[in-house]
Amino acid sequence: MTKTEEAEMELRVARFAPAWHGFLLFGILLTAVSCQAVSGAPDSPVAPPAGFSRSGRADLPDRWWTTFDDPLLDDLVTGALEGNPGLKIAWDRLAQAEATARKAGAALSPTLDGTAGASRSQNRTDLRSGGATNLSLGLAAGWEIDLFGRLGANRDAAVFEAAARAEDVRATAVTLAAEVASAWFRLVEETGQVRLIEEQIRTNEQVLELVTLRFRRGATGAIDVLQQRQLVEAGRGDRVAANANLEVTALRLAVLLGRAPTSSLPDRPDELARVPPLPATGLPAELVGRRPDVKSAWDSVLAADRRVAVAVTDRYPRVALTASIETDANRLDDLFSNWFGALAANLVTPLIDGGLRDAEVERTRAAASAALNEYGRVVLEALREVEESLVREKRQGELIESLEKQLELARQSLIQIGQSYASGTVDYLRVLAAILTTQGLERSLLGARRGLLDIRIDLCRALAGGFELTRPAGAAAGMEVTFR
Repeated sequence: MTKTEEAEMELRVARFAPAWHGFLLFGILLTAVSCQAVSGAPDSPVAPPAGFSRSGRADLPDRWWTTFDDPLLDDLVTGALEGNPGLKIAWDRLAQAEATARKAGAALSPTLDGTAGASRSQNRTDLRSGGATNLSLGLAAGWEIDLFGRLGANRDAAVFEAAARAEDVRATAVTLAAEVASAWFRLVEETGQVRLIEEQIRTNEQVLELVTLRFRRGATGAIDVLQQRQLVEAGRGDRVAANANLEVTALRLAVLLGRAPTSSLPDRPDELARVPPLPATGLPAELVGRRPDVKSAWDSVLAADRRVAVAVTDRYPRVALTASIETDANRLDDLFSNWFGALAANLVTPLIDGGLRDAEVERTRAAASAALNEYGRVVLEALREVEESLVREKRQGELIESLEKQLELARQSLIQIGQSYASGTVDYLRVLAAILTTQGLERSLLGARRGLLDIRIDLCRALAGGFELTRPAGAAAGMEVTFR
């Protein structure tokens, strides 16, 4: 609520003030029932740029992980969306917010309560009499007229909060899919690392046999044998560490799927998935209107804005209508023969509260300002994530290209050095250095390729606008969720 709107509200109150006495109250109700506290949507603190630094042409589907063409990954993400406890918690929080919104909306409707009673009395001066029985039935209705829109603003705030929680469900699902995809590709890469290390161990053992044979012939010294043995043992140590990483990643992936950590997982493919073509990023303004975390932050801004309206209108009078009808009798047959009713209107206006309501207005204004600034931060983070992923993917591609060239040269060099060592023209240290370089590049290249997949996952998550979700059977039921 802006200062101008608040001033207009003060004028309304001042206009109605002379009529707050006596029988003129009902005239006030007829003329003021349409007056509502209106607060316009706040302006966004961040203006998106005109475009991103680069963009592809491929369409990015809502279920973006299918672009990796990995059926096992598709099954894992589907399972996670059904079984992950974190996503179920998000659904339950949405159900709570939906119930709160319905509760806030109910305050705008009249209430009707039924009463029933029975009592028995006895006169002490006539103990022989059976006493008197009194039966009663009644209805009591009440309705607080939303004179200045306080109840409506409170309902709107709760509705916006529920909308924010709905977007949180979508944001959680997008993040969960990204975590599952990243964990799966890490599992595939670490499985490949174990196989690669085992191949390197076998190669190093073959070299050890050659060095040992040359030592027995007196063509080399014992130190060469010891160094090659150390290299073989180092590979075995690397295999232990790689297996540990593999097992830990498998545990984490199982938990993401909502399973026990020791649950079995699908067999990993021999190779990592190919990185699909670069998707079209679209315009930054489109991203802001699509990402669920940004939409959630904006709904929170709107909710905070309505909370300000609630606090402002809480300083104004409240009017409530009550009506009741009741019947009582000493006998059941006479219960409905004697009726009486009452109709009343009550006005309550704050006079002195020690600054309580003014402090609440300032608090809600500060909270609304914080929500608006948080929205700006989320927008900037969303734009940064896309731009950062684009930059990192470009540089990661260049790194992979360089590693591939280095590895090809290292392998050629290793062949030449191996031949020279066999002919006795170079010493063993050059062989050892060539082996270490080649094997290190093989591991680095495999890790870099998985890193490129991680970066693409980050880009897809940053561009994602969510996807259709079905409320799990185990989650609390609430009102129908409309994902925008």
